[in-house]
Amino acid sequence: MRTVAAYSASAPGAPLIRDSVERRDLRADDVAVLVSHCGVCHSDLHALRDDAGSFPLTPGHEFVGTVLDVGSGVTDFAPGDPVAVGNIVDSCDVCDMCAAGQENYCREFPTLTYGGRDRVDGSTTAGAFSAEYVVRDRFVYHRPKGLDAAAVAPLMCAGITVWEPLRRWNIGPGSRVGVAGIGGLGNLAMRFAATLGAEVTVFTTSSAKAEEARELGAHNTVLSTDDAAMAAVQGGLDLVVDCIPVAHDPQPYLASLALDGTLCLVGHLGSVSIETVDLLVGRKSVSSSGSGGRRHTQEMLDFCGDHGITAQVEVLPSALVGIALDRLEAGDVRYRFVLDMGDLVGDGTPA
Repeated sequence: MRTVAAYSASAPGAPLIRDSVERRDLRADDVAVLVSHCGVCHSDLHALRDDAGSFPLTPGHEFVGTVLDVGSGVTDFAPGDPVAVGNIVDSCDVCDMCAAGQENYCREFPTLTYGGRDRVDGSTTAGAFSAEYVVRDRFVYHRPKGLDAAAVAPLMCAGITVWEPLRRWNIGPGSRVGVAGIGGLGNLAMRFAATLGAEVTVFTTSSAKAEEARELGAHNTVLSTDDAAMAAVQGGLDLVVDCIPVAHDPQPYLASLALDGTLCLVGHLGSVSIETVDLLVGRKSVSSSGSGGRRHTQEMLDFCGDHGITAQVEVLPSALVGIALDRLEAGDVRYRFVLDMGDLVGDGTPA
């Protein structure tokens, strides 16, 4: 076992403090990663405040770094390789979902980067708000060398979450895609769809964000509070990726769908109320998606490398993780916080 510096919370609602976690000795199929940057996600906030969680808790599930060492059976990675890891670090390998390359839907539930159960020794996984991480090689991904490391980290959660529905519905030239909400998920959904060749319509409640969307490449922006503007796009979209992170009425976005169109909910994952007639007229569908399988995750990273796509991030030294969480909770970020973990190697004093 190896003791490494990390941030942990002792109980729900407790602050993250500098601490340490134990990383296992390398198994034959393990990769040890020196963590350089880790994204801060809304799910980290939820976990830190959830009484049902496993404490002490070290969050962090979208991270990048370089390979420190590999197990005896690892052939696809070597020390010094730039890599990225997401929110899944293992799966059963044998169920129908794993066989289909959708390890994110593993029938035995995938092992999560933190708060998960290790499939070998039964221990609870500790996340990447830490100096190092040890992970099974199948869930380590080659990181494109030409991209900014910090801005790649959120691709491993927000990026793959919106990439999967775009690929599932074969978005490309001639497709008409709507994106509801321009946050950490929505800005990437918009940029992915536009780069794939789709005509992109962005829905937002903010005129300021409408201008941001145009600057990021949206073809059309619609204020969702403007009834006339919403009426003008009725029946005009093939797919709407709904990235709004709070409870809301999906009916206006269903109305924007064309025949056989799909509304994919990836932001708010709670209960929704839908009138069947809103689906009946136009034979529309409602779907959802979460994270991604191994094949699609590497595909997404390669696509980003080919097209120079990264997340828009604000980077803070890891010692300021409490400020990042407070500002994230207040919605004060464009569009994702990323922690620079380099200060964990020294005395923890932020630059």
